[in-house]
Amino acid sequence: MRDMEKNSKPWDSNLITREYFDSLLVEMRHIDAAIPSTKLELYGETFDTPIMMAALSHLDNVRENGMVEMAKGAHAANAVNWAGMGDEAELEAITATGARTIKIIKPYADNDYIFRKIEHAERCGVMAVGIDLDHAFSGNGRYDVVLGDEMRPKSLTELKEFVKSTKLPFIIKGVLSEQDAYKVLEAGVKGIVVSHHHGIMNYAVPPLYILPKIAKVINKQIPIFVDCGVVSGMDVFKALALGADAVSAGRVIMEPLRKNGSEGVKDQIIKMTEELTGVMARTCSKDLNHIDPSVIWQRNGW
Repeated sequence: MRDMEKNSKPWDSNLITREYFDSLLVEMRHIDAAIPSTKLELYGETFDTPIMMAALSHLDNVRENGMVEMAKGAHAANAVNWAGMGDEAELEAITATGARTIKIIKPYADNDYIFRKIEHAERCGVMAVGIDLDHAFSGNGRYDVVLGDEMRPKSLTELKEFVKSTKLPFIIKGVLSEQDAYKVLEAGVKGIVVSHHHGIMNYAVPPLYILPKIAKVINKQIPIFVDCGVVSGMDVFKALALGADAVSAGRVIMEPLRKNGSEGVKDQIIKMTEELTGVMARTCSKDLNHIDPSVIWQRNGW
């Protein structure tokens, strides 16, 4: 049960998200169980785990060449890598590691700049590209400014233009409503990230709370990814059971990255994947396509 008296910041979306993760219980199923597979099939490629890197950026304050080190770790673990903001040289260095990378672009006010970013990502050989819609506004309701660059919300018409500009799968990050889920399907995107961008808005609904509703709208037409607050294989399992196809890990890899670089990132992905495998084995989930959502139970209070 949620105990708001213990939460000194009841408005903190990250704490609310953690509380929701911890409110979900998992039943065990043992009869007819087998060693499970965590193989992920995504955009025609196969990976060893549904645990992906989050669309992070500016990790040099964590580790020298932090974004490249993260990519090396993802590649070593045969996991999907994501990249957020960064210059062209950095993305070229990231993709040169061999990591299969998804590039997420901010919603810049200048759409021509977005198109150029998409073209450059294509030349770098990324596996998919997308836009981060939830950075359009600042907390005061005005247009956001990120590192000196002005942002703008994007219309459905603009999203359709971005989708049509590339042969790559186009992904929308920052979907946290059924309404936006319907719209991104109309735009023709090939994936969404259910996310509140690490608490960009107070009292934001936890991604896993709304995930089943969004998954019903999407109806398996495109992949659904989830991020925000994922710290363990159990968290990953809960997200997969509620409708996600894969899950991003962000801040949980920071300390391993700081201490051991790419090796630390690889080890953290493998550790979380082993935790996921353990839960799958004890719930008769033989692979990622056979995780029964009815294994999830809800504590009272939500």
